[in-house]
Amino acid sequence: MHSESSSATPPGPPVWDPQQYLRHAGHRTRPFLDLLTRIPELPSTGGLSPRIADLGCGPGNVTVRLADRWPDARITGFDLSPHMLAQADKDHAGTTAGGGWLDFQVADAAHWTPGEPFDLIVSNAALQWVPNHPESFPAWIDGLAPGGTFAFQVPGNFTSPSHAILDELCASPRWRGRLGDHRRRYVHILDTADYLTRLADLGCETDAWETVYCQLLPGPDPVLDWVKGTALRPVLTALDGDHEAADALLAEYRDRLREAYPPGPHGTVFPFRRIFAVARKK
Repeated sequence: MHSESSSATPPGPPVWDPQQYLRHAGHRTRPFLDLLTRIPELPSTGGLSPRIADLGCGPGNVTVRLADRWPDARITGFDLSPHMLAQADKDHAGTTAGGGWLDFQVADAAHWTPGEPFDLIVSNAALQWVPNHPESFPAWIDGLAPGGTFAFQVPGNFTSPSHAILDELCASPRWRGRLGDHRRRYVHILDTADYLTRLADLGCETDAWETVYCQLLPGPDPVLDWVKGTALRPVLTALDGDHEAADALLAEYRDRLREAYPPGPHGTVFPFRRIFAVARKK
């Protein structure tokens, strides 16, 4: 077991597991579907098919929902994870049922700028991984066609027990030498009103709101299984290869999650706050 005196390494990009992420695909997709219903019709650009970018597309399971809404659209999903992109490309790339096109490309949302006018730039549960992402809003809005839309949703549950306990563990004497840099990775998430103001300041007609989904998760230790697909990825990446350390941390985390989220007669209730914004360029 590594002690407090072990030197901490700067956190790199997490290694993603598409199959683990997709284990809760139904719950993870629901906020995107709610976001999709609030996106206005896209501008007609000389009769051309809509051009859409999905930032942080992951395994592409929600990117394909864009093709359901705009069947003839040319859609590109961008992501930094080769594992996620490989899954997306395998499952979803190619001609869509409505005659559109869907492809996937490597890109870091922290540095991505539109290389062409887009009618829609959308991001689903990805910008929480991008420090200072609001600073990119001006470039993304500039990259929209007139009347185009920028829409996103991010988790807003970073003070909930699932994340607060993980922060405390990373900062504890037992783990901070290796994991201290993984604490408070989400302090750059803004409040709903702040997102509204920033996008309105850019001249956009903006709608911003938040929703708490009370998700009923089945099975043993379901909250641990949920965070293994998201919040735990950077920690598990940092401990990769040290199975003893990973098992010890997971056991400690699991026991505390059981106290914070006790199972009920129908499963385990997992409240999950989400922040949404839809900004239409005038």
